[in-house]
Amino acid sequence: MTNTERPPEDSAGSGNPLRRRSVLASAALAASAPVSLAGPAHTPGRPAAQRAVPPRHGAAVRLVAVPAKRRDIAWLRSALQVAVEIEFATIPPYLCGWWSVRNRKCDAARLIRRIVSDEMYHLGIVCNLLVALGGRPRIRDSAPAYPGPLPGGVHPGVEVCLSGLTKPFVRDVMMAIEAPGAPLTDRADDPLSIGLFYEQVLSAFLAVAPDLHLDRQLHERIGEDTLRPVRTLEDVERSIEIIKEQGEGTSHSPADAPSDGHMAHYYAFAEIYHGRQLRETGGEWRFTGPVVPFPDTRPMARVPAGGWQNPPAEAQRLLDAFDGTYAGVLESLDSAWAEGDRHSLRTAVRGMRRLQAPAEELMEIPVDGTRETYGPQFRPRR
Repeated sequence: MTNTERPPEDSAGSGNPLRRRSVLASAALAASAPVSLAGPAHTPGRPAAQRAVPPRHGAAVRLVAVPAKRRDIAWLRSALQVAVEIEFATIPPYLCGWWSVRNRKCDAARLIRRIVSDEMYHLGIVCNLLVALGGRPRIRDSAPAYPGPLPGGVHPGVEVCLSGLTKPFVRDVMMAIEAPGAPLTDRADDPLSIGLFYEQVLSAFLAVAPDLHLDRQLHERIGEDTLRPVRTLEDVERSIEIIKEQGEGTSHSPADAPSDGHMAHYYAFAEIYHGRQLRETGGEWRFTGPVVPFPDTRPMARVPAGGWQNPPAEAQRLLDAFDGTYAGVLESLDSAWAEGDRHSLRTAVRGMRRLQAPAEELMEIPVDGTRETYGPQFRPRR
C-alpha cells in the first residue's frame, strides 16, 4: 500500500494489476461447513435496511444449511434456480432508478446503465450453468412481486422496492442488494450475502464434479460482456468469479476486475450515495475522489404493495402496455433456455428496451395529492 490516493484499477505502486481473490480457495473453506447465519441485530456502517435481521428462512438459507456431503446435482439445480431468481430480481429496481434520471449522460446514469447490463449478463451465466446440469430456468413463474425480500433469503432484512432514484433508495435497496459479506469500506459481516451463497454453489460444483452439457446453453454478446457456454469446472469457477467480482469486488479491491477499470456494483452505488469517487488513501478506501453529483431525477413514488390502485386512465393505459411487454420479455427469456434459442434472448432484450418509453411517460404523471409520480410496477399480465 502507498500513502498516495489512487483509483482502484491502479496497482500498488508498481503498475501491476491487483491480484484477484481466489474463489477456489474460498470455496474450499466453505465446503467444510454451512455458512453461519448468525448476525448482529444492529451493525454500524451497513445500509439501514440490513440492520434488523428477521427470522431466517428462504430457499438459499435452507440450501446452505445442507451438509456438504449431501449436496448433489439436485442440490445444485435448486441452488442455481435460486440464483436465477436473485439475478433477475435486481433488474427491475435498477431499471427504475436508471429511467428516473433525466440526463442519461451523467456519471450516475452511466454507472447504473452498466450495472443493469452486468445483471443481465449474470442472469445469462446462471441460466447456462443450470441448463448445463440438465435443468430449465423458470423465470416467468418466479418473477418477483415488489416490494418484497430478495429471493432465497439472501441479505435478510433487505426489502426490495421500485422507486425513482433517491439517496435512501441507493443506500437501502441498491447498495443493500450488492453488499459484500465484508466490505472494504466498513467492518460489517453479512449473515448471507449473494457472494457467500455463490461460494457455496461453487464449492458444491467442485465436490460433485458433474458432467456439463452444452445443449441449450447460449453464446451471445450482452453489453460489454460475452456470454459463453460452460464446458469445464474451470469455466464454472471463472463464471462464478465474474459474478462475485462484478457485484462485490474482491477482498483486495473495490474494482470488479483488474483489467477493465470498472467499479464493482456495491462501490459504484456507494459513489452515487456518497457523492464522491472511491480512492485508497494510507491503506484505507475512502470516498475522497472527484465529485459524483447526484442527478436530477423524475420523482417516481415507491410502488405500493399490490401495485397502483385506481390510477388515472392515462396511467392505467401505460401500466397495461408496460406489463404486457414485460410479460413478453419473461416468456422470451423462458423460451431462450428451454430451447437453446439465442433469437428468443435477443427478442427479450429488445422487449426490455421497449419498456423504457412507457416507464418514462408514467414518471411524468403526478400521483394525486403528492409531488411524486407514477412508475412501472413490473406486474406481468397473466
